[in-house]
Amino acid sequence: MKNLFECTAEAAKYLRKRFAHTSAPTPKIAIILGSGLGAIADGILDAVITPYSEIPHFPCSTVEGHSGKLVAGTLAGIPVVVMQGRVHGYEGYEPEQVTFPMRVLGQLGIKTAIVTNAAGGIRIGMKQGELVLLSDHINFLGWNPVSGPNEKRFGPRFFDMTEAYSKRLRTLAHQAASAEGFSLSEGVYLAVSGPSYETPAEIRAFRNLGADLVGMSTVPEVIVARHMGIEILGLSCVTNLAAGVLDKPLDHQEVMETGVQAQDHLNRLFTRLVPQISELEQGI
Repeated sequence: MKNLFECTAEAAKYLRKRFAHTSAPTPKIAIILGSGLGAIADGILDAVITPYSEIPHFPCSTVEGHSGKLVAGTLAGIPVVVMQGRVHGYEGYEPEQVTFPMRVLGQLGIKTAIVTNAAGGIRIGMKQGELVLLSDHINFLGWNPVSGPNEKRFGPRFFDMTEAYSKRLRTLAHQAASAEGFSLSEGVYLAVSGPSYETPAEIRAFRNLGADLVGMSTVPEVIVARHMGIEILGLSCVTNLAAGVLDKPLDHQEVMETGVQAQDHLNRLFTRLVPQISELEQGI
């Protein structure tokens, strides 16, 4: 029976063959797109599209707004690989499966990942459609994806999370947004298991803990990425205001619609930011 390292290596080998004769045979930057944000991948040039179902051992998305496709090509002339959607623990997946795609990206040689999500806004004053850079996170999932036996070929048993979200990448993102005529705030993201939305009492508690945003993803991927030494830029789209902030029920359709509205800013941000990240990686 193959272990996790062997399974991720097999998936990466399959993808390398898919990418071999494309304009992006060796992407160094990955972008993971959350709920309602998948259309950004439509701007990838010379795209090679691979459904998750065709990749060995790869988990398949089951949630609306996560189309479950991996897109390789170029963005602003830079080789990238884009995940249109992710999987979550509430879909019935185990921690190893939730973070399997990030492990595969690491096996592909990815050095930088931009991780996006749809999030509920906790901090008073946040607006729907606002883009927020993640400065830190709080793990309320009840599990850690690196628990259990440690695979040294991925990373060390104990590793630092002081800078889970790269300061230098956040600086670049602020500069890129400013050049495009808008600004980004920063915030702390709190991850819960879902799939039910949070209660107003929970949101009040999370606010007291210092959380600005709440969602059901991202944190496991970021932990695993840092385990492998992948540098992370995290970005939330405030698709709804959290329970109790407004006097109305929460709805996934609203999350989807707001995500679509934010895509213009995200497209412009990524188009300007990705070449700058590439230059940073190359030490230019």
